[in-house]
Amino acid sequence: MANDQEKEAAALASLSFIRDGNIVGLGTGSTAAYAVRLLGERVKAGLAIRGIPTSSQTRDLASSLGIPLTTFEEVQHIDVTIDGADEFDPQLCLIKGGGGALLREKIVASASSQLVIVTDSSKQVAVLGKFPVPIEVITFAQPLVKKEMEALGATVSVRQLPTGGPFITDEGHHILDCHFGQIPDPASLARKLSDTPGIVEHGLFINMASVVILAHDGKITQLHRP
Repeated sequence: MANDQEKEAAALASLSFIRDGNIVGLGTGSTAAYAVRLLGERVKAGLAIRGIPTSSQTRDLASSLGIPLTTFEEVQHIDVTIDGADEFDPQLCLIKGGGGALLREKIVASASSQLVIVTDSSKQVAVLGKFPVPIEVITFAQPLVKKEMEALGATVSVRQLPTGGPFITDEGHHILDCHFGQIPDPASLARKLSDTPGIVEHGLFINMASVVILAHDGKITQLHRP
């Protein structure tokens, strides 16, 4: 319950970054969903924005709330994206993808002037790695990528649906959840992952977050990238 209150408080604070007429990237996950719902209330009250969702789940939520949506066919630049994270470190490097939308999330983030990350206090770490790094992989290459990740020291599992069978991303791929342990140099690992054939995208977001809005014990803190 405390974490849910923190998530909602951080999401509410993130709306201060949104201006009338903005193109807004809409993140995926439990914290981002709070921001989308609160943004829906602002739209009903007259705020004029258009959103680009990072998943079919977020698209459906935004549509149900009456948030006008657009696509990269219509616009190629986003003013601000509001999203969550599974972990962040003091340099605001992130692990994302717990919700399975890391590919679209990174595409949307890369097209954004500002990436605003909303989190509760459980997501702040001194060193990344407690949460596994999600890796979206082409199914054809999955055994090869799994072997490569294990060679890098990771414990690897194929993400499963609660009902059984592999999780399938919006783009039709599988996700490997890779436990590397502590990641003292996330940028170096990110380069290795990006250079591995068969990996479509990974959940390390390096030098992308503009600010992290952290809610803890009723207090909101804004952490800016060094």
